[in-house]
Amino acid sequence: MHRSEQGLLVVLSGPSGSGKDTVLGELGETVDDLELSVSLTSRERRPWEFDGTHYYFVTREYFEEKLRAGEILEHTQYVNGHYYGTPKGPVDEWLALGKTVILKIEVEGAARIRAIYPDCVSVFLLPPSLEALERRLFGRESENAADIARRTEIARREIARAGDYDYVILNDVLDCAVDDLRAVLRAERRRAARRIKLIEEVLKSC
Repeated sequence: MHRSEQGLLVVLSGPSGSGKDTVLGELGETVDDLELSVSLTSRERRPWEFDGTHYYFVTREYFEEKLRAGEILEHTQYVNGHYYGTPKGPVDEWLALGKTVILKIEVEGAARIRAIYPDCVSVFLLPPSLEALERRLFGRESENAADIARRTEIARREIARAGDYDYVILNDVLDCAVDDLRAVLRAERRRAARRIKLIEEVLKSC
């Protein structure tokens, strides 16, 4: 990446079980200057999750302290009382360095980010079907049938808002979904509006 380029902020949403973590894990191995923003959450860590990788697992009191200090870009609180939110500091620092920053957040948070950063790029990761989504959720073996039914209903409402996004990527075949997301990043990085400084530098070199 040329250091005169602007940073690129990407919002990635998709229902629970759509494969966001898996896609981002594969993508991160192939894209330079990529930073994945790790959200804070006050919920308990699941057995297969790692602190600082999937989320920063914090106490409710710590999360609310960060909220009061204005250090959370967006947040949501689910009916179970758990908070999820995006820390502001790292995002702005990475963008200032010209990096590609990906925020993995739900649809309400994505709308708030688009209002704060109008030039961000939004991507919705779509499961092949609700039935496939349910199979993936059952495969986690971390939630009961009632929880999965609730998540499936939430997923239905989230998918209905996929048209609000700039891009929709179907995660049916993992490699294809990763390739599609990589193509979006490459194209958006090359938008003329993001390369004004580069254009000016080339003109000055004549």
